[in-house]
Amino acid sequence: MGNSIKTRSGKTLPRMTRKEIASRNYLDRNELNLMHLMPKGDPSAYTENADGSITYYYDPDQVVEAPVETWYTEDTKKPAETMTLESGTVIEKMTVKKAALFGYYTKERLEQLHYDVVEEPVAYTTRLNHEILYFYDKKTAIKQPMMCAQCGKFVRYKHKLCEACFAKDLAERCRIGDEYRNAHYEMSREKVLFFDLELTGVYDRDEVISISIVDGNGRVIMDTLVKPTHTKKWKRTEKIHGITPDMVQDAPYLSELTPRLKEIFAAADNLIAFGVSTDYSHIKYIYDTEAEREWLKEKTRCCSKEYVRYIQEHYPDLVHASLSDAMECLGIEWTGAAHTSIADTIACGKVWEKLFPNYYAD
Repeated sequence: MGNSIKTRSGKTLPRMTRKEIASRNYLDRNELNLMHLMPKGDPSAYTENADGSITYYYDPDQVVEAPVETWYTEDTKKPAETMTLESGTVIEKMTVKKAALFGYYTKERLEQLHYDVVEEPVAYTTRLNHEILYFYDKKTAIKQPMMCAQCGKFVRYKHKLCEACFAKDLAERCRIGDEYRNAHYEMSREKVLFFDLELTGVYDRDEVISISIVDGNGRVIMDTLVKPTHTKKWKRTEKIHGITPDMVQDAPYLSELTPRLKEIFAAADNLIAFGVSTDYSHIKYIYDTEAEREWLKEKTRCCSKEYVRYIQEHYPDLVHASLSDAMECLGIEWTGAAHTSIADTIACGKVWEKLFPNYYAD
């Protein structure tokens, strides 16, 4: 086994002689149990036994008091029964319930959980037929590599699949995704609208302070600041979009814009935003009934969702999926200052057309 071993956490433990163990005052599990203590971290050293199993030893400065319910046997008048292993280690007899409190399990149970046992038993019990059942510590068992959920032959790489199965699955997902994105949708540019809102905050109670709407031709349909009805300042989001309370003092209220917004939305076939759930959750309140809000929701499409699907198929190692990330990934230049509603709306339109090159009728 060599002169060291690595724990599941990655800590390297030295192999020591029992004399070296004693000189450091390290404790084995039986000694910890007798003192009603339990480890709070990894072992500090180990010895190898004749049968190939391992005995771990713990630094007394790295232990904590064991749960009180583990201190005593059911009959407190009787001393705990013990057994001496071939290595000379003394282990305590305990009930299954008490073992579970320590995190001790049978070898069979640990194998079911995909763990390999390397340490010698740390406790035991007896069955009704007097068969001895040993317990092992899950914390010091070695986690087995999980096998591919598809072929079952190789170690998992990503998404429960081995590298070969993942590559095959990814290629098929790319094929289906590209077919979906490259399809001809024959949409009218005038009736596909992109929109973005800037808000006083990130919660449903926060208010709209900017609305931008652009059609598939890049023509600006609406671009206006909005005066909130009850919010006076928004320091947190002001740092992002740059809209100050002074800037919206002479702007119209959302209620004043509502008739025009309803006209615009009624004429649209699709309403697309990057992260549409946030924008929809605020703009839906221009409608009074749930039926009208559902009608609006049916028209909405999420550019962010489509971009995430695209990178999961083509760039599975990418983890960031903001609008700025999409612009960089797809090689698109910004028009205007990023994080303003008009720049974000125009950017969303560009990202959508890059993802769906045959979306429009022309």
